[in-house]
Amino acid sequence: MKTDSIFYRIFQSIPGTFFELINQPPQLASAYQFSSVEVKQLTFRIDGVFLPSAKELPIYFAEVQFQPDKKLYSRLFTEIFNYLDKTELTNTWRGVVIFPNRSVDTGDTERYTEILNSQRVTRVYLDELSLIEASSIGIETVKLIIEPESTAITKAIEIVNTAQQQIADLATQSEIIQLIETILIYKLPRLSQEEIGKMFGLNELRQTRFYQDVFEEGKQEGKQEGRQEGKQEGKLETIPQLLALGLSIEQIAQALGLDEQLVRQAAQPKF
Repeated sequence: MKTDSIFYRIFQSIPGTFFELINQPPQLASAYQFSSVEVKQLTFRIDGVFLPSAKELPIYFAEVQFQPDKKLYSRLFTEIFNYLDKTELTNTWRGVVIFPNRSVDTGDTERYTEILNSQRVTRVYLDELSLIEASSIGIETVKLIIEPESTAITKAIEIVNTAQQQIADLATQSEIIQLIETILIYKLPRLSQEEIGKMFGLNELRQTRFYQDVFEEGKQEGKQEGRQEGKQEGKLETIPQLLALGLSIEQIAQALGLDEQLVRQAAQPKF
């Protein structure tokens, strides 16, 4: 399974999931832009970088590792420090490495013990996410990646049903359903895309006027108009967390692209 590309699709579609994985409020995603960056002088690309809109917030480097690799940490820190050397950003940084389980975490660590034991690096083991009783749609989608084949279809149907019940925006619903479909295609290669599509009614979905309009004729416009109100609401929900991190009203307004007065109002305690 091409797990790295699937994770990056999840982080693009549901960026709050990344912050949930590291025990941070998902609303922090409003203050970040997820992308891949290329260091042209060194001809390498770093996938999975969360770039902050305020200098007080750290840059997050995300690495997905599903195969044992003795040189993982050597390669990871080389890429991070080369990027930091070339970028004009002065932010501090954090590294996040995502493993399916601890047995895959076999990288040589002797030379990097101090960094790994500090708050600079967080290691996430997906099989331990099962200890979380109440999970978001994003976390449940991540957990599906390591779900046993015998229960993957049942779990996928549960996630799709939850998304349809909890997410009002139809474009976002469809993005999540397509993500689920992609995960199952990789997990269950014996099933065709058409067979998997039938399980969730995806074949019927593709024939609907909504799908034709949003995903073939007006995807970008539909997304922008449909999410504008929700996007501002999400930013407002982020303000208490950013205040707790020590950012000022002015810094938060600049980071989120909001009016300072609006930020001040949202920062007022509610009784």
